[in-house]
Amino acid sequence: MDLLSSVLREVRLESAAYRLLELRAPWRLRFDGGLRGVHVVASGRCVLQLDGEPPRDLGTGDLVVLPQADAHELGSVGSAGLPTLSSLDLARRTPGTHLAAGGDGERTTVVCGAFTFGDADHPAVAGFPRCVRVPAEDGRPPGWVAGVAGALLAEARDGGPGSEVVMARLSDAVVTRALRHHLQTADEPGWLRGLHDPHVARALAAVHADLAAPWTVAALARVAGLSRAAFAARFTAAVGQPPAQYLSGARMRRAMTLLRAEGATAAGVASRVGYASEASFAVAFTRHAGCPPGAWRRRARSRTAAAGAVPPPPPVTPVSAEEALAGRW
Repeated sequence: MDLLSSVLREVRLESAAYRLLELRAPWRLRFDGGLRGVHVVASGRCVLQLDGEPPRDLGTGDLVVLPQADAHELGSVGSAGLPTLSSLDLARRTPGTHLAAGGDGERTTVVCGAFTFGDADHPAVAGFPRCVRVPAEDGRPPGWVAGVAGALLAEARDGGPGSEVVMARLSDAVVTRALRHHLQTADEPGWLRGLHDPHVARALAAVHADLAAPWTVAALARVAGLSRAAFAARFTAAVGQPPAQYLSGARMRRAMTLLRAEGATAAGVASRVGYASEASFAVAFTRHAGCPPGAWRRRARSRTAAAGAVPPPPPVTPVSAEEALAGRW
C-alpha cells in the first residue's frame, strides 16, 4: 500500500498559483502564514527564517516546502536587521505574477507558491515537519527538482490560458516529491519518519486500510512484527505520539468526514470507524470534538449551508491566485 499517496488523497492536497519574485539586495520579505508555502530559488541566494527557529541559508536550486503554514521571512544575505516588507502588500500593489523588490545589489530569483490541505486536521498533517528542504548540490538541484521547477518558472514568467491549471498540477508533484524526499532522509519524529520505519509503516498502513478493524496496540504490534512494548516504544519515537492516540485521532477525523459529507447517523458512523456501539462512539467523539456527534453534524450542516450561498471556488485551486498569494498569504 502506497500510504503517502493514500493520505495525500485523504487530506486533499490542493495547490494555488505561483508568483515570480525578482529581488535585488538588500531585501527582506515577511510571509505571515495562512497558506502552506513553496519556495524554489531559481538563481542567487537568500536566507529563510521561520519564527522560533535558526535561519537557513538557501542557494540556487534549493527547494523548501512549509507544510504547517508557519509564518516566516525570506531575505538577502546580511539583511537580518532590515525592516521587513509584507509579501501581502507587495502582491497587492503589483499586478500580474511577476513581482520585484529590493535595492540594486545581488540579484535573487525565487518562485513562490502556496497550497492547502482540504482536511488540515488529518492526524498525518500534524506529523508533517515545519520545513522540508531539498538541497541542491554545487548549485545543481536534483533532476526532478530541476525539471518541475523549470516548468513552474516558465509558467510563472510566460503563463497563458490554463496556466493556473498547469502550475497547480506541477505544484502537487513538487509537494509530493518533497515529502517523499523528507520521508527518505529525515530523522526527526513525525508521521513521515514512521513511514520510513518498516515495522511502523506496516502498522500505519493497516490502520488506514481498515479503520473499522478491532485494533489494539497488541494487534498492531503483531502486524508490525514486534512485541507490544517494543512496538509502542518504536511507534511513539517515530511518529511522535502513542499508537492508541494516533488510532483514535484517525478514527475521529474519518467520523467527522462521514458525518459532514454523508449526513450519516451516529450509529452508522460508529461501526465504520471501529466502535462496537453508538454509546462508546459518542463518548469518544464528545471527548475529541467537545460535543456529541449529532450536535457536531448539525453545526457542520449549518456551515455547509451558509457556505452554499457563496459562489464556489474554481475547481482546480481552492482560492484564486490573487486571494491565495496576496489576500491570504
